[in-house]
Amino acid sequence: MWIVAIAWLYVTLMMSLAKATNPQGTVLGAVITFVFYGLAPLALVLYLMGTPARRKALRAAEAQAHAQYMAEQAQQQPGADDTGGSTQPDAGSLPAGDALSPERKEP
Repeated sequence: MWIVAIAWLYVTLMMSLAKATNPQGTVLGAVITFVFYGLAPLALVLYLMGTPARRKALRAAEAQAHAQYMAEQAQQQPGADDTGGSTQPDAGSLPAGDALSPERKEP
């Protein structure tokens, strides 16, 4: 992939050089040709072709961070289960009651 990128830059550099040395060409035209015909499209293509590699590296970094977090949690709470250390369903101090208040009927 890099040999194609280098070759494309070489071709656009030679086009720009020909435009700059032409009696009717200008240096500004050569720079514009090199930037808009060589650098910009090549940067876009390389960015798009590098997306899968960046995505793979991001997933690997996330997996490593998750594994490190899980290891730290296991070190901090040895023997604690996933329920937060409590096996009772309701460990609050309030008594259990009806979830809904009774409806008042008018006479």
